[in-house]
Amino acid sequence: MTNLVLTTFDWAPDLPRGYVRDLRVRWALEEAGLAYRVESTPFRDRGAAHFAHQPFGQAPWLTDGDLSIFESGAILLHLAERSAVLMPADSRGRAEVVEWVFAALNSVEMASLPWTIFQFSGQTGDTPAWALMDGFLKARLGHMEAVLAGRDWLAGTFSAADILMADVLRLVDRFDGLAAFPACRAYVARATARPAFIKAHADQMAHFAAAD
Repeated sequence: MTNLVLTTFDWAPDLPRGYVRDLRVRWALEEAGLAYRVESTPFRDRGAAHFAHQPFGQAPWLTDGDLSIFESGAILLHLAERSAVLMPADSRGRAEVVEWVFAALNSVEMASLPWTIFQFSGQTGDTPAWALMDGFLKARLGHMEAVLAGRDWLAGTFSAADILMADVLRLVDRFDGLAAFPACRAYVARATARPAFIKAHADQMAHFAAAD
């Protein structure tokens, strides 16, 4: 029996399927070729056992033997310690991956997540709040466009940083938010064409569909 266990919700509504963050972990595990199994936690009834692993009642979390880790970025950094595919061995390469992991989660997702919440809720009309969120995201995407215009992957070769950044950007692309940023859009297309992503996405969709 493998020591790596990914726990995600037993079910999710249609709208977020394909974007629940256990996909990031599945993708990393597939890229690294690490053996793992998937377990479920109830979506509707989140009890004390759930909160013991994930204090915000979210998913996923990863258990590695007697170690339990929550937050997708922390999980990917943990897995990267096991795989040269996810993290290079040299100190400069490692530093580049780590800084881009934090950039994906702090500099880009902090702009993209409020924007997508407005999109999901249909609140994209002519309001000051929407104009603020849209302008904030476009400014961050402009910086990413300049970076990605000159490279295929963030830290030289594909890494954990690309899993996180591509997943952040692909949610924006779902709402055509990358239309004016061709380098960002091409980056997402490169990342999501990888066999590990395709399998991870299919596995997540099948997991939730099985509970319908």
